Amino acid sequence: MSEYLDLYRQVIVKIATPHSTGTGFYLSDRSVIVTNYHVVEGNLSVVVESAGFERQLVNVLYIDGKYDLAFLSAPASGAALPLVKLGVDKVLKALDRVTAIGHPFGLKFSAKSGIISNTSESMNGVPYLHIDAALNPGNSGGPLVDTDGDIVGINTFVMREGDNTGFSLPVRFLADTLAAFENAGAVMSARCIGCMSVVTEAAIEHERLCNKCGHRVQLPHQVDEYIPSGPARTVERMIRSMGHDAGLCRSGHNAWEIKEGSATINMIYHEKSGQIYAEAVLCELPGDNIKPLYEYLLRENYSSTGLTLSLHNRNIVLSLLIFEQYLNEETGQQMLTELSKKADYYDNILVDQFGAHWISKS
Repeated sequence: MSEYLDLYRQVIVKIATPHSTGTGFYLSDRSVIVTNYHVVEGNLSVVVESAGFERQLVNVLYIDGKYDLAFLSAPASGAALPLVKLGVDKVLKALDRVTAIGHPFGLKFSAKSGIISNTSESMNGVPYLHIDAALNPGNSGGPLVDTDGDIVGINTFVMREGDNTGFSLPVRFLADTLAAFENAGAVMSARCIGCMSVVTEAAIEHERLCNKCGHRVQLPHQVDEYIPSGPARTVERMIRSMGHDAGLCRSGHNAWEIKEGSATINMIYHEKSGQIYAEAVLCELPGDNIKPLYEYLLRENYSSTGLTLSLHNRNIVLSLLIFEQYLNEETGQQMLTELSKKADYYDNILVDQFGAHWISKS
């Protein structure tokens, strides 16, 4: 397993929209990122990143409500990424071992092994693979891989309150869809639910109707552009004031990731409490002689205004809490800038003077 997991680390893609997070995988021979439609639904473009390429915005090229598939445009430098194979000719059977790969909950690369419980569990007329490999929110759109390292399915959904009950679209449906997409010119397109054909702008009549069957079709570029409102709009103005692309910083529903100097700031707006919480994970506790470091953190917290140094497991975190009623663009931007400067300052001191460890980015 370790051989093909090293390969997949390069092509597994973390996807973020203003509404959710999910997983995709890059097919270098097709020049598209594959994911689930429900992961990118309602978006013109989405944020993608992987171990093989930097965080960037890419366009949604193809959407498919029948098979819950979507294709995204190729990332910059994607041509240099390794090729992964589609196991279209594989004959699967119950108890075959498989591995679900993805970014559950928007976290780092994860691989969960299990077995195929049923090779044809019909849902809405589609025969899904029923698997017991643990799937979680964020795994959607990632590949299901067999013991040879070939993709045999696309992880699509999990049964709510089910005990490791997940479902994966058999890879033959992806292969057929890729062929239809390419036959249509590999341009902006969608599957018509009425006649099941892949249609482009040229095949849609007035009122967005398919010229083959008259069913209504919406192409990826015909969705309304996301416009944040309320505190989320203020947060994005703060981010732009710091010189960042707010769209590129989005990392899920009311969540953002900002890279400033050596610091990575993760920020989330909690609607129920009306609080905006921002944090920078600085480094990891040393293995011994921790007392001087603790004393330093306590002294800094005593003299600090607004920022708090704390521990989460073994990680040292610098955080900031802003209440919605006191949020405005100017003061918020100043507080975020101060957080990034202090994060850049503290991490070096904690490592160089107190023996803390840098956190691996892998």
